[in-house]
Amino acid sequence: MGSALFLGLTPVFGKQAMLFGFTPLAVVAVRSTLAVLLLFLFLLIFKRSFFYIYPVGLIGCVLAGVVNGLGSILYYNALSLLDASVGQLLYSFYPLFVALWLFLDSQPPSRMTLIRLTISVPGILLLVSNSHTLVDLAGAGMMIGAAALYALHLLINQRVLYDAPAPTVTFYTLLAMAITVVIAFISFKPSLPAVDVIWWPLISLGVITFISRLTLFLGVKHLGGIQTALLGLAELLVTVVLAFTWLGERLSPVQWIGALLICGNLLLVAYDKIVPKKRKGKGFLSWLNPRSVHMSDIPLQDQ
Repeated sequence: MGSALFLGLTPVFGKQAMLFGFTPLAVVAVRSTLAVLLLFLFLLIFKRSFFYIYPVGLIGCVLAGVVNGLGSILYYNALSLLDASVGQLLYSFYPLFVALWLFLDSQPPSRMTLIRLTISVPGILLLVSNSHTLVDLAGAGMMIGAAALYALHLLINQRVLYDAPAPTVTFYTLLAMAITVVIAFISFKPSLPAVDVIWWPLISLGVITFISRLTLFLGVKHLGGIQTALLGLAELLVTVVLAFTWLGERLSPVQWIGALLICGNLLLVAYDKIVPKKRKGKGFLSWLNPRSVHMSDIPLQDQ
């Protein structure tokens, strides 16, 4: 539950930092850099052995980090155009993209996945329709793209996790992600915020990212499908509640129906079991020595 709480704070602090004058690229660059530095210090002091990783595993982590970095750039740019509550609801669509990537990796979707898709698509359409204020469709598209990239990075990391400890995989993935977003930040000729800009939301965002990674180490990898789905729902509820009470956001009645459909999709993750099948070197992730991946193995999201 600690991980769900901290991850639920992520879009709220990110949105607050942008309201205080930081650009989306500045938010993702500072947040990722601070998080990886804190994680590096933690491993250096307490777990130096976790710095070792085999070459193919390192390549997999770098690939996952680049993919997640690009997804984070989309996420925070989308968040600058959307309410935090709407953005997080759209981002929670990512488990269905996991099923899509698995299909491309020679694992066909289950019947439950198709049911969840049937529920989620109307939920998204209702969520982006609002009689009061038109939801930015470009922002919604970027948020769904971020969810797709996050799902891909999960599957890449999951292959590496078969042979490497979670702290090692997380550190090198986060390092590659930080390098990716910093390069993007520098490439677009960043403008620095005003001298008197308020930094605490952005610093808090980096610390939250670091703490959420540590809590993932401690338990999420060993949770079953029901617990993972419930934690994902708890994360979403934390974001929505804080967006309402802190940022003053509101959903229309039609959007609430869409939100409930998306929450129902999250709960159905617990019952979405992908049947393992034998592989013969097929699939675009086969070079990472894949095994059959269960939906219950997928950890909570980290934007």
